[in-house]
Amino acid sequence: MGETEMKYRKLGKTGLEVSALSFGASSLGSVFRDTDEQESVRTVYEAIDSGINYIDVSPYYGLTKAETVLGKALKDIPRDRYLLSTKAGRYGEHEFDFSHNRILTSLDESLKRLNVDEVDFLFLHDIEFVPAQMILEEAIPALEKLKQSGKIRFAGICGLPLSLFETLLPQIDVDAIISYCHYSLNDTSLLDLLPLLEERNTGLVNASPISMGLLSTRGTPAWHPADPEIKEACLKAAQFCADQGEDIAKLAVQFSTSNERIPTTLVSTANPENIRRNASWVEEPVDERLLSEVLAILEPVHNRTWTSGRPEYNTKIGEA
Repeated sequence: MGETEMKYRKLGKTGLEVSALSFGASSLGSVFRDTDEQESVRTVYEAIDSGINYIDVSPYYGLTKAETVLGKALKDIPRDRYLLSTKAGRYGEHEFDFSHNRILTSLDESLKRLNVDEVDFLFLHDIEFVPAQMILEEAIPALEKLKQSGKIRFAGICGLPLSLFETLLPQIDVDAIISYCHYSLNDTSLLDLLPLLEERNTGLVNASPISMGLLSTRGTPAWHPADPEIKEACLKAAQFCADQGEDIAKLAVQFSTSNERIPTTLVSTANPENIRRNASWVEEPVDERLLSEVLAILEPVHNRTWTSGRPEYNTKIGEA
């Protein structure tokens, strides 16, 4: 199989061209299953060979394992072949530190693990868990300092609740955001945020087209925060696809990557064949009949989400 014809799109005011499908390295940290390090390294090579040019990671994934394994792969890939982002501020399930100095030391630790001198982006990771004051007074100035030092090119924030971005973006100047589980077959509420992002020319990275495993015949992992009704509808949709001889993951990837207003969508795997297949799906035409049937099954739970972090960020967009 030859190299995939990947689509590329501009990422906000950064001017960077990112692949419509990008690689989320969380799987390399064994966060979903036990992984083989050599297979993980091969997955990164395969992602690059498939036309993917943007990789995202965090020290939180596998408690630094994902960064360490990714760093082993990146040693042998020319630096001009990929854009790289990592994160700072979240270090464990309940461990957050967005203080100025910790952001600075966190990046230095990440650079060592990743075997690079700079990253293209540093995102503040899951900021909905701390008061806005900490982000505004400590973390954002640290990002500015890192930009000036040349260790990062661009800065961003990420989190689950969309009202988080609605609240904070008017108060800070960031280059990009990562939003997850809000542009997928079951939830397209990210569309409500696009006018604000486009007005500010803020880059957008969409993550988790399968909604952290919701859209799967395997059933959702026990830790998944969605309510039983959402889980049931998503499982029903996945099973419907399987009964037609189709994989809902394919439909989900095609759906999320086909919207021109969403520059890139992150998928995560530690399997080389999986990432190759995901990349090839981007270029295949969507089965419109299947898509409309699946959207009809998911209609009762459309745009239903779950809470994450502090109550002030968990209002509906427009009500923040």
